[in-house]
Amino acid sequence: MSTNGTVIADRLSNKRQKRPPSVGPVVSLESHVQPEWWKSIFNSTYLKTDADVVEDRSVTRSEVDVFVQALGIEYGHHILDLACGQGRHAIELANRGFTNVEGLDRSSYLIRRARKTARDSGMAIRFREGDARRLPYPADSFDRILLAGNSFGYFQDVEDDTLVLREAARVLKPDGLLLVDLTDADYLRQNFAARSWEWIGKTHFVCRERSLSEDGDRLTTREIVSHIEKGIVVDQFYSERLYDRPALDATLELAGFDSITFHGEHEPASVRNQDTGMMGHRLLVSGRIVKRSAPESPSERLKRREVVIVMGDPRREDKVKPGSIFDEDDFRTIDLLREALSKVPGYNFTYLDDHESLISDLTRLAGKTDLVLNLCDEGFRNDALMELHVPAMLDVLGMPYTGGGPQCLAYCYDKSLIRGISREMGIPVAEATFVDPGSTHFDLPFGLPAIVKPNFGDSSMGITQASVAYSLDELAAAIDRARAIVGLDRPVLVERFLTGKDISVGLIGNAADSFHVLPITEEDYSAVPGDLPEICGFEAKWDESSPYWDIRSIPAELPTDVESFVVDSCMRLFQRVGCRDYARFDWRLDGEGRPHLLEVNPNPGWCWDGHLAKMCHIAGLNYPEMLGLILSTAERRVGMRPHKTGCVMRALSTEAPTLEALMAF
Repeated sequence: MSTNGTVIADRLSNKRQKRPPSVGPVVSLESHVQPEWWKSIFNSTYLKTDADVVEDRSVTRSEVDVFVQALGIEYGHHILDLACGQGRHAIELANRGFTNVEGLDRSSYLIRRARKTARDSGMAIRFREGDARRLPYPADSFDRILLAGNSFGYFQDVEDDTLVLREAARVLKPDGLLLVDLTDADYLRQNFAARSWEWIGKTHFVCRERSLSEDGDRLTTREIVSHIEKGIVVDQFYSERLYDRPALDATLELAGFDSITFHGEHEPASVRNQDTGMMGHRLLVSGRIVKRSAPESPSERLKRREVVIVMGDPRREDKVKPGSIFDEDDFRTIDLLREALSKVPGYNFTYLDDHESLISDLTRLAGKTDLVLNLCDEGFRNDALMELHVPAMLDVLGMPYTGGGPQCLAYCYDKSLIRGISREMGIPVAEATFVDPGSTHFDLPFGLPAIVKPNFGDSSMGITQASVAYSLDELAAAIDRARAIVGLDRPVLVERFLTGKDISVGLIGNAADSFHVLPITEEDYSAVPGDLPEICGFEAKWDESSPYWDIRSIPAELPTDVESFVVDSCMRLFQRVGCRDYARFDWRLDGEGRPHLLEVNPNPGWCWDGHLAKMCHIAGLNYPEMLGLILSTAERRVGMRPHKTGCVMRALSTEAPTLEALMAF
C-alpha cells in the first residue's frame, strides 16, 4: 500500500475506533441535560434500550386494544398517531383495517423506519417528520389523536407542553377525542430506581442513574450503553416532566378539552422483565375537544353539493414516480389539495383513492353524488394506459364528472395521433418520424438535432436531457433508452428538436364564447447550463438535484399574430378531440419564431404548483379559486346551476408566480 493509502487507512481506523466520551461520576444529573435532548436521542440505540416495550408486537397489540376501546375508534375515523416513533401503533391500527391513519414524529430516523415498515407491509400510511407544537395539518382534520408511549413532557418549558395539546385541539374535529398515555407521576416519584442495569441482547448492556428535580416535577435519567468488547457506545442524559392526574386535568382544560376521563393504569408485559423505567406504570387519560364548526341553517345544508374526488392509489406502485412510490412530496400535494378544497364553499367532499374497492365504492355512491372531481391522472390501479378506464367507469354508473371522457383521453395519450389530427386541421407540428416497436430501421426526413419521446405517456416519462440527440449514435442510444423505460413493445417518436420558446396555453371552459384563456406561459431556462438542451422533461418535474429543477414558468412574450393563432388553434383542438372543462396545450417555437404544437393535455396536472395553477395565479386566481372554477365549469356543462364560488377572473398580473404566492390560499 502507498504511503498516502496507509495514512488514509489509519485515519479511517481511528474514526471507527473513536467512542463518545463519558463524563464520569456527576453530582447533578440535571445540570448535564441539554435543553433539546429529544432531538438526538431517538435513534437506533433507543430502539435497543427500550425494545422490551417499543419493539414487542404483543405489547403494542395490547396497548391498541385499550386505545380502541377507550376512544371508541370506528372504521372511517381519521386517526393521528402523534409522536408516533417508529409507527408501531399506527401500523397495528392499519393491520386491523383502520385505513385513515397518519403518524408524525420529530425523529428522522424513526420516521424513516416507520415508512419502511409500512412500505414493506404494503400499507398506505402517511408518516411525517414534524414538530408537535406546529402540526402541518389543517384544522378539523382528525376524529381521534393518540399521544401514546409516554411521549408527553419532553420540553423544557411547560408552555410548550400546553402548545402541543392546543395544536391537537386545533386539528381535531369538533367533539374529537385525544388520548394521552404517560407515566404515572405519583407512582414514579415513590418507586423510581435510582440505579439499575440490564442486558440488551448478548453484547450490550445499559446502566441508568435517576434523580428527581428539587421541585419534584421532573425525573432526570442518565443512560450509559456499553458494548462488551468496544466499550461505551453512548452516555446520554434526558429529563421528562411528571404529570399527576390533577396537573394533567388542568393542562388539558387549559388547551380546550373537557369530559376528561381516566381509563385506568397500564403496565406493559416486558419479556425482559427488567427496568422499564418511565414506560413501566402509565396513566391513560382522554379529553374531548370543545369547539363548534360554523353553524349552517337547514336550507344551507340542502344547498351543499356532494362531490366525490377520485385520485391515484398511494398503496400501489406508480412507475411514473421516482422509486415508483408516492413520496412525501406527493402526500404534501394531496394535503394542499384538501386544504384548498376546504376553502371552496358549498360542497361536501368525499375522497376515494383505494383502487381495490374503487368500483364498489363508486357503485355505492352512484345516485348519492352530484359530481365527481376526476383527479386520477395516474390511471386506474396507477396504470397510465388505464387512465381512460376511470371516466369509462363513471359513464357506466351514470355519474357526471369533470374533465375529458374516455375517447378524449385515448386520443390525447397517442402523440402521433394528435399530430395527425393537428395536420388535418392546418395546425403545424414539428417534423417527426414514428418508430415501430422493435424496429431498427427508419427514415429520418429532417436533420439533427432530434428529440426521442415515448409515443404513449405523460408526466414526461422517458424524456430527459439524454433524449436530445446531436448525432446518429446519440439518436440510436436515445431510442434504446426510451424503449428500456417504456418497454420494447411500445413505439417511440423521433421529432425535430425545436430551439425556440417553450410555451403552454391553458383553457378553462367548454365553448369558444365561454373559455377562460389563461395567460400563456413560457419556460425560463436561464438557470440551465448552456451546454444542456432546453427541455422541460422528467428531471425538471421529479429530480431536485437536477440542473433542470430551477426552471420557472413566466408570462410569455409573443407577437400578437402568433398569440392569436396559438389560442385559436387550442380552442379548435379542444373541441375537436373532445376535451371538457379544462385542458393545457404545449407548443414550441422554431428558430424563426413559428409555433408548432407538441401535445394536448386533457385533465392536466391539478397540483398546487403545476402549470395550470401557475397560469391561474398570473391571471389573479389562487389555488382554491382555480379548483372552484373547474367545478363550476363542469356543473354548467352537465346542466347544474353552478355554485357562486367567488371565482372571477381578475386583471392579469405581469409577474411570475412565486411558490409562496401559490400557497397563499
